[in-house]
Amino acid sequence: MTGFGVPLVALHLPLEKAKNRKALMLGIALVAGLGGAALVAQIEGDRGIPPIASNGDYEVRGIEVNVGGDNAEDARNKGWREAQRKAWTKLWESNGSGGAAPGLDDSTIESMVSAVVVEHEQIGPRRYIARLGVIFDRARTGERLGMTGAKARSAPLLVVPVLYQGGVATVYETRTPWQKAWAEYRTGSSAIDYVRPAGAGSDSLLLTAGQLDRRSRNWWRLILDEFGASDVIMPIARLDRQFPGGPVTGTFTARYGPDNRFLGSFTLTAKSEADLPRMLEDAIGRLDGIYTQALVAGVLKPDPTLNMVTEIDPKLIEQTLASAGPVATPASATAPEATPSAAATPTVAAGGATITIQFATADGPAVDAGMAAVRGIPGVKSAVSSSIAIGGTSVMRVTYAGEIDTLAAALRAQGWRVTVGAGALSIRK
Repeated sequence: MTGFGVPLVALHLPLEKAKNRKALMLGIALVAGLGGAALVAQIEGDRGIPPIASNGDYEVRGIEVNVGGDNAEDARNKGWREAQRKAWTKLWESNGSGGAAPGLDDSTIESMVSAVVVEHEQIGPRRYIARLGVIFDRARTGERLGMTGAKARSAPLLVVPVLYQGGVATVYETRTPWQKAWAEYRTGSSAIDYVRPAGAGSDSLLLTAGQLDRRSRNWWRLILDEFGASDVIMPIARLDRQFPGGPVTGTFTARYGPDNRFLGSFTLTAKSEADLPRMLEDAIGRLDGIYTQALVAGVLKPDPTLNMVTEIDPKLIEQTLASAGPVATPASATAPEATPSAAATPTVAAGGATITIQFATADGPAVDAGMAAVRGIPGVKSAVSSSIAIGGTSVMRVTYAGEIDTLAAALRAQGWRVTVGAGALSIRK
């Protein structure tokens, strides 16, 4: 315990002033040097669960099969084919255009299936009993479901899964079934863009249950920028056990934002510890529905107070320019051939200021959305793309009749996160 009180105080200052992971880890290393092994134990160990890579495929889970066959292998093959047929019917009922699912032969359904997930199985000499999950390829299945085109998604939202059990609240301090359920949840078909930390390393220090009660926007900006998110959601699970090995009652609450706002709550029950993973999986599906409804209703949107603002005082810039005095112009600059072209001039007197804007473009619709958002701002005379990078950062040149700070404020009002530079802006949702 010697020196344990010192690291906690010393850790606060570098975290508040950190700008990236290097600065954060520098502060942690400094504290570790002061406090010895006490703090190192908080970030070492096998505590993280990396989330699965989620694409846009459709997944149907919890398909029960009980079939017989000539032998164990034949029974298993028949069980998988039956699970695929049941999964296709269930997928149509939840995502299709209504009515009964179209009858498809086994070979057609199998061509749409990309994987079969074994949740639980029992194999006998001539019997196969299992609970399976079926994953359908989005490209081959979406057309039959009538779900073509791009799907709108939310801004990136950081997930802080808090679990209360045994009177203790944990997030990433130890591996928990709640964290495991979120790591295994396939988010590709959801309208919410979940940002799920692995929970290893410094994650257990940055994201704790006490974080939910923190209101400092400066702190939240650092955390969200660290994980590349625009806002935060807090799915909370509280597990109560009647007796060891017996029923488990779970109370689940959906909260969001730096002010820890309430969205909804419900209760589920697992018959035993063996049934707990299935209950947590169902709970995440219902929480995803709550967050999706809030997104559609316009409630779940990035908090404008989390947008980063310019760190340089404009008055300081004016004082610096005034003290520097006029800049001497070389004599050769007056020659006609040395006159700078309009393309190299940062501002255009007749048409307004020319500003370069960088914006993230994950796909084609993101390019159109970014261009449309800028063109819709009053005072923007033209917005022309100068570089398109699908899956990266695109660039546009904007002619604006006003100050760059006014344009930045107008973009922030639309929900963009704006960083102001010298004659340039960087925006992202």
